[in-house]
Amino acid sequence: MAREIKTEILIHASSPSIWSILTNFSDYPNWNPFIKSIEGEVAVGNTFTARIQPPGSKGMTFKPRVLTFETEKRFSWKGHLLINGLFDGEHIFELDDQGNGTTLFIQREVFTGILVPIFDRMMRENTIKGFEAMNEKIKELAEASQH
Repeated sequence: MAREIKTEILIHASSPSIWSILTNFSDYPNWNPFIKSIEGEVAVGNTFTARIQPPGSKGMTFKPRVLTFETEKRFSWKGHLLINGLFDGEHIFELDDQGNGTTLFIQREVFTGILVPIFDRMMRENTIKGFEAMNEKIKELAEASQH
């Protein structure tokens, strides 16, 4: 069973500007309302430690593996709850330069595994709110840096 959550926001800033905010992981505790921290070396194939806290939930710490890290374009990872196949999430950030000084920031996650139906409501409510809160904050920071 699979379920995808997808959000996007148009940001009046360049891809490099947004990328620098997105990949400045040490600053996450200062601004990110959804992903509270990312620690470790973020490079394709590596695992790192992430702490997420969607609105209305206690949050969780996990150790995903980096799948893609394409500068100014895409960053993705895959994490698991306890064991592979139980409840897995592939988290994807994409920056789509619109060529007119704006960038479409896309944040999505594809959930797979036998527990997906059990967590469906939480994903539709809390997780999407977390994505939207992070998107709004990254937009605010990136647009402020353009002035």
